[in-house]
Amino acid sequence: MGTEKICLVTGASRGAGKGIALALARSGATVIITGRTKQEGEAPLPGTIYQTAKEIDEAGGRGVAVAVDHSNDADVRALFDTIKKDFGRLDVVVNNATTIHDQLIQPGGFWTKSLDLVNILDVGLRSAYIVSYYAAQMMVEQKSGVIAFTSSFGSSCYMHGPAYGAQKVGVDKFAKDMGVDLRDHNVTAVSLWMGPLRTERTEKVWEENPEQYKDFMPVAESPQLTGMVVNAIHDDPQRMALSGKVLVVAEQADEYGILDVDGNKKPSYSDMLGAPVQAHPAIVE
Repeated sequence: MGTEKICLVTGASRGAGKGIALALARSGATVIITGRTKQEGEAPLPGTIYQTAKEIDEAGGRGVAVAVDHSNDADVRALFDTIKKDFGRLDVVVNNATTIHDQLIQPGGFWTKSLDLVNILDVGLRSAYIVSYYAAQMMVEQKSGVIAFTSSFGSSCYMHGPAYGAQKVGVDKFAKDMGVDLRDHNVTAVSLWMGPLRTERTEKVWEENPEQYKDFMPVAESPQLTGMVVNAIHDDPQRMALSGKVLVVAEQADEYGILDVDGNKKPSYSDMLGAPVQAHPAIVE
């Protein structure tokens, strides 16, 4: 058991989770990553948990891949049993695992699409609560930690329909209310609004619909930017001032002086899509 930062990123076979994990790895952290894809070809997009773990090692961290189905509470409990046994602590959790249905960005009302789109409220919302439940127990005991949720401007404006929007609003509220519960334990809870991301999924969509996304493609964020912001929040001696807040990744990166991996400052879309609404200070217990 060492003194290095121990991080957990859920849903990191590819996409946002993978990029966040790689950014955390560059700080020398041990990064435990979860996902269901163990072999190429098991999912329609490239990437596996073992490939991500290998790239974490190459980035300067230590990658630990754990196959977890986040719709199965027993899997999550076993994950945390393993973390306690093997590492004895947990410094950062990024709740990123979610269900993205292929019809999510297709045109049409929610009633015309598959009912399975609502599964994002299971793997994406409920699953984040379960992970945070076990993470908080460890962090409260050690009196330190960061619990982060990946969210988006879809919490404010219409984006991809009601199920997606409800999931984003939900994780924002998790951060706000967990921040209250954790305020006396030096554990920070934040929700992070990512902008348009350059991932395996969005690259495919952009190739198929170049005109629709031509304004976003050149300025899209890498998912590593979110990971760099999470790392900076953890290392910030004043981070408890951020607890319970919903933060725009691009704005927080600017606050910390962080540039994206391409060396550029990324724009915020708060003026275009709406800014986060922070929690009312009233507390009813």
